[in-house]
Amino acid sequence: MEILSLYPDLQEKPWGGRKLIEDYGFHTKAKNAGEAWLLSCHPDGPSLVLNDAYHGMTLREVLAKAGREALGAHGANAADFPILIKLIDAADKLSVQVHPDDAYAKADNGENGKTECWYILDAEPGAELLYGFERDVTREEFLQAVEDNRLTEITRRVPVKPGDVVFIPSGTLHAIGAGILLAEVQQNSNATYRIYDYGRPGNDGKPRPLHKEKAADVLRYTRAEGDFLPCGEKMAVAGGARTELVSCPLFRTSLLEIDGRMADAADETSFVSLLVLSGEGTLTAPGQSLRLKKGGSVFVPAGTGDYTLEGDLRVLRTVI
Repeated sequence: MEILSLYPDLQEKPWGGRKLIEDYGFHTKAKNAGEAWLLSCHPDGPSLVLNDAYHGMTLREVLAKAGREALGAHGANAADFPILIKLIDAADKLSVQVHPDDAYAKADNGENGKTECWYILDAEPGAELLYGFERDVTREEFLQAVEDNRLTEITRRVPVKPGDVVFIPSGTLHAIGAGILLAEVQQNSNATYRIYDYGRPGNDGKPRPLHKEKAADVLRYTRAEGDFLPCGEKMAVAGGARTELVSCPLFRTSLLEIDGRMADAADETSFVSLLVLSGEGTLTAPGQSLRLKKGGSVFVPAGTGDYTLEGDLRVLRTVI
């Protein structure tokens, strides 16, 4: 199976900005593009495959033809495609929300749970996010704070800057603040319980639904910890540098900073997702060459073997 070049599903959001349209060159007739789903087999926003051989097909359709071998040994027993990767442009603050774990989500609506991580690409001065609780609280205290419109008084506020890494296990209360652009790697799920949405309407002009009781069922009520640093040190390699950002049982994500020619490979254990954060370059594999540019998303099937990345670019690399 050849390496696939992907085009995202763009999603308008009440809080969305226009950076994904104006800075990344993605096309939409909507007023904004709050999210670009760049590696997605989810029915709510599947990625399109740009390769001529698969014209007009989604990534999900192509992988259904290719077989599960393209996912690698780590994905062989997965019920569905395991991860989803996005760019998110928050011109305004997102709702305060929480995602359930696998057991609760499957019982509720048949979906996976959602653990995710964020890599902060840009942040306006003073930009911050919400991450869990500032101290241990009880379910009753949480629900009363929501009722009294005091929820943000007991949540942890975190200033952010480019390069910060935020790992968000399922059950962690969170919200992206205004003026933040980030890349998100997550479980393949759209299971979200919205707690508070600042009273604003959705795209249809109506208030978006809240899910306070379900949120209360799945929340972690202990004080949130986290230093928002990459889990690994920046390591010099031939052609640039590599930094492991997040490593968990669900996915491993690294930052590749390429200044020249860097060797990489997709072995039999996992496919490789490459998301170009900035710059331009080329991916070269036996019998295939792809141009890379800012916002480009590439799916390298498991077992592809050696390939090279060449140019001046920053790439988010994810495996399962």
